[in-house]
Amino acid sequence: MEIANSYELLLFLKEQNLLKDKPKYWWPNAFSFEVVIGAILTQNTKWERVEVALNNLKEFLELEKFLSLNESALQEAIKTTGFYRQKAKNLLLLAQNIKNEFNDFATFQEEVAREWLLEQRGIGFESADAILCYACKREVMVVDAYTKRLLAKFGYEFDEYHAMQEWLSSGIYEHWDKIKKFYENDLNLAFARFHGKIVEYMK
Repeated sequence: MEIANSYELLLFLKEQNLLKDKPKYWWPNAFSFEVVIGAILTQNTKWERVEVALNNLKEFLELEKFLSLNESALQEAIKTTGFYRQKAKNLLLLAQNIKNEFNDFATFQEEVAREWLLEQRGIGFESADAILCYACKREVMVVDAYTKRLLAKFGYEFDEYHAMQEWLSSGIYEHWDKIKKFYENDLNLAFARFHGKIVEYMK
C-alpha cells in the first residue's frame, strides 16, 4: 500500500477504528498534571509499567500534592518504569520549577513555552510536545519511536524529529477543511488522535 502524504496516512489509520475504546483525546486524563508525570515516566518503558506507577501515585497526581512527596517515596512508587532514581529527581525538579515559575498548574498550561520545557532536565522534544499536546491542549503533533517505525514501513525516512513532525502536521493543515468535522473543529483533538492512532496501530 502506498501513502502519498500524511493526510492519506491519517485516513488509512482512521479506517482501522483504533481508538473506539480510548479516551476522547487518547491520553488518559488529558489536560491534568498527571499527564506531565506520565510523559516523563513513559520514557524508555512501556505504558503498562507507567500505569502501575500512576496507580501508586494516585493520591499525589496534582501539582501541590506531588510537591509534598519526598524523593525516596517517589522512587519507590515509580520503580516499575525503570531509571526511577533519575526520573524521580527530574520530576520533583520539574514540579518545583513549575511552582516557582507559574505558581499553579492552570497558569503553566496557559503560559508555558516549548523552549521553557526543553530547558528542563530530562525533557526532550517528544516529552515536551506530549506535555504541550496532552497536558496544555496545544496544537502540537507528537513524534515518537512508534511514529518513526510506522513511517519507515511506508517508505518514509527522516533525518530528524522536526522534519517528521512537519511532514505529519502538513497533512492536517493542508486538508483541514475536509477533516475538521471529524474533530469538532478542534485542531488539538486532530493532532492528539492522529498520534494516538499511530501508537495503537504500531502496538
